[in-house]
Amino acid sequence: MLAAIRIRGTTGVRPRADKTTELLMLNKINHMVILPEGKETEGMLKAAKDYITWGEIDAETLSLALRHRALLKGRKKLEESNLKEVSGAEDFDQLAEKLISGKLKFRELKDIVPVFRLHPPRGGLEYVRKPFGDGGSLGYRGKEINALIRKMLKPGVDLNGKKQN
Repeated sequence: MLAAIRIRGTTGVRPRADKTTELLMLNKINHMVILPEGKETEGMLKAAKDYITWGEIDAETLSLALRHRALLKGRKKLEESNLKEVSGAEDFDQLAEKLISGKLKFRELKDIVPVFRLHPPRGGLEYVRKPFGDGGSLGYRGKEINALIRKMLKPGVDLNGKKQN
């Protein structure tokens, strides 16, 4: 399971990359989508590599993203109480495990918006015009995507509820 996040805006985007980000539903900066692994997905990600970053998401980070940023249609927050009827899972951890293992596809979840709207990362991004391997933010970053997603979940507060700023 891959997570892709839009890093750069829409000004001066090449037409092929613009169409690809549109198909991936990455229309705004700091939006994230969860994608299945495959050749088609890999080709789309490489076509938009100058505007997005992606990598393999783990179950714990996916669970946190679902808990803090998942929305139902109509911009209602996804709660533990309505999680059973929406996905059939008992809690967010179980839902994340099902998604990671492939027993459930994200598109099969009814009424969940497929795009996660994240905050800008605490501490900022690296250079947004260079690839991740060269000290920038763009392109494939592997398991390091989990650290970026955690930085983008809650602004100014760590995940234990203590203020960072």
